[in-house]
Amino acid sequence: MAWGGSSGCTSFALGLILFLLGSCLSDELTFTVEPNDTVAVPGQPLTLLCSADGVQPITITWRKNGTPLNPEIQALPQPNGTLYIPNFRSSQDERSSDQGEYDCVAQNRFGSVVSRKAKVQTAAMSHFHVFPRDATLEEGGVARFQCQIHGLPEPDIVWERNGEIIDTQNPRYTLLPTGVLQITALRTEDAGIYQCVARNAAGVKHSPSATLMVTGSHSTGYKDPMILVGPENLTKTVHQTAVLECMATGNPRPIVSWSRLDGRPIGVEGIQVLGTGNLMISDLTVHHSGVYVCAANKPGTRVRRTAQGRLVVQAPAEFVQHPQSISRPVGTTAIFTCLAQGEPPPQITWLKNGLRMEPSGTSRISQEDEAIYQCIAQNSAGSTQASARLSVLWSEGLPGPPQDIAATTASSTSIQVSWSEPLENTREIIGYVVHIRKTADPLQMEYQEAVSKDTFQQLITDLEPSTTYSFYIKAYTSRGASKPSGSVQQSTLGEVPAVPSLYIKVLNSTAIQAAWEPSIKLGQNEGFKLYYRKVQTPNYTGPMLLPSNVTAYNICSLDPLVVYEVKLLAFNQHGDGNSTIRFVSLKEASARTALNPSCNCVSDEQRPKSSTTGIIIGIHIGVTCIIFCVLFLMFGYRGRLMKCKSVQNQQSAPQATSSGSGRITDGAALNGTVLREIEIPESKVKASDLSEMERLFPQTSSQQEDSSSHHHVISMSLDETLISSIAPDEVHFSEEDPPGSCTINFTHVTKH
Repeated sequence: MAWGGSSGCTSFALGLILFLLGSCLSDELTFTVEPNDTVAVPGQPLTLLCSADGVQPITITWRKNGTPLNPEIQALPQPNGTLYIPNFRSSQDERSSDQGEYDCVAQNRFGSVVSRKAKVQTAAMSHFHVFPRDATLEEGGVARFQCQIHGLPEPDIVWERNGEIIDTQNPRYTLLPTGVLQITALRTEDAGIYQCVARNAAGVKHSPSATLMVTGSHSTGYKDPMILVGPENLTKTVHQTAVLECMATGNPRPIVSWSRLDGRPIGVEGIQVLGTGNLMISDLTVHHSGVYVCAANKPGTRVRRTAQGRLVVQAPAEFVQHPQSISRPVGTTAIFTCLAQGEPPPQITWLKNGLRMEPSGTSRISQEDEAIYQCIAQNSAGSTQASARLSVLWSEGLPGPPQDIAATTASSTSIQVSWSEPLENTREIIGYVVHIRKTADPLQMEYQEAVSKDTFQQLITDLEPSTTYSFYIKAYTSRGASKPSGSVQQSTLGEVPAVPSLYIKVLNSTAIQAAWEPSIKLGQNEGFKLYYRKVQTPNYTGPMLLPSNVTAYNICSLDPLVVYEVKLLAFNQHGDGNSTIRFVSLKEASARTALNPSCNCVSDEQRPKSSTTGIIIGIHIGVTCIIFCVLFLMFGYRGRLMKCKSVQNQQSAPQATSSGSGRITDGAALNGTVLREIEIPESKVKASDLSEMERLFPQTSSQQEDSSSHHHVISMSLDETLISSIAPDEVHFSEEDPPGSCTINFTHVTKH
């Protein structure tokens, strides 16, 4: 170590500095056990626990409803801090009743702290305000009985039929914790007298009885699904159990399902279905809050009925940030921070030595401010407390502020801070403390590093790149700290971005999609560089320069028979970061090429905006082409008919029938349509005037003359119908240019 002096003296000095900073919490006055809510039985003993740890001696006293215990209350505080009430009393008169809110107060020479409040209530049970009613139901139907009774603690309810406890192992019987009895697929043996029995610490009570009669056979006619009882609105506390009831009937028997109105999954952990559709959620958390929908579905159809209920899960207050003990000289300021969360959001109250503090303006620390400060967080689900101590330091004779503070950037995560000793009262200095804070953070977010008295520079590490920090120094003695030195600001160096996480998705046999994490997780970066290549080739294709807000890119026109290597890196003004490499094969997707749509090789971020004018022009050209093709075919066919008719009128007599067979050779043109070889049976053709054929079909005639050595000349009577057949395997159309088609190109025009 470069601090100088013996290691034992150095450790002692630094330990003393940490104590003066308030970081040594072993002597803090804190509760180890606090009283809990309880239900007491009149005439029985009651014990409330409380113990604290800290600098001795510690005294513990008790309060009821915020005031010290009345001597009339027969409560006996024990030496260990426990409160013992030998004979609990319950009365309407608060002064003679032991019911109320109790808390304990622990005190030592530094101050006092107050425990959380414990509510003590008397065990009791009211009369049944909901009880079973007589019912006459059909065999095969459903029955439901309900009992409700208020009590402390909450009573346990069981059901009896004809004086005997019902066997809940029977799958047709469902007993809910809410006191509901459900019976499905009723039978004649289910008839009888039903009664519920409630038990708790206050005693046992029986409800009025009800008679169930089961008559006739179950109707076989169709009945729409119907929800007899839906879920109720419930308010529970975390770790409790919620039961959402849903009882449905219909013929055929409906299927009950559950969902959340917000679309989130209900999950499976802690979820149980009771009976034919009741939902029970154990060990509740605040995430279970929401609106639950019960649906009764007719099997095999979309016919359904729904009912919904809201579940609210409350959470007791708990601390996110506890207040920390600190030491401050007279004339300075101190800040205690206390953050708590809960559902509903808790209220924060501050106590000073157990007494409530009222809001006031900021003032300088005086000797009277030395005390234990306590933060109380409370909501309807519970309360909690945390405390911290303020030690006021005597400032007379303390050293002056350290001098010549300077800061120098060492790297992207470290800064070197240096200083010189104060100008006065330096003999009692035991060490220095460097106070560190991001300039953008509030004052209470600073932290400290302690160094020995012989050290005048410190390398501050674990800082964030490209971030400005503020530093100041204090000198410490055994009696307190000096005034702070002047502050200095310095920024860390920038660095290249972190390695991005790269994922590859195969779109089809010739296309993949590269996707990566959002750039906010990579630190400061200007964009990404994407490369790819065949693994057997030395050179990459790329880089494709992509802005920092792009998180995906499609690569198309790939060879499905090879393996590709894809590389991605992030870059900024400091250079390129390390790259991530992935390998991908397209062989598995090649068999599905014909079924997959073509890939759009432009991502949403890169896709230019298409011009509406360009699309309209393309459509006009296409329509014009179609019209032209149709008109060409119509006028060509009409001209052919007219010419054929004139030839028929000019003929004087039919010609003799030719023998043999005629053939229109491959390449003969009829109205612009190219025909392959067509065999024409001799029996279906009459000879026609060769001159007329030459006049009507000059191309065909000339071709026939060229092939006269191989074929007979065919003469046809135009008043006969030409019937021929073309074998399917003799006709082949190219996919690029199908016969009779008109190609239309739609062009996307980009505005510049």
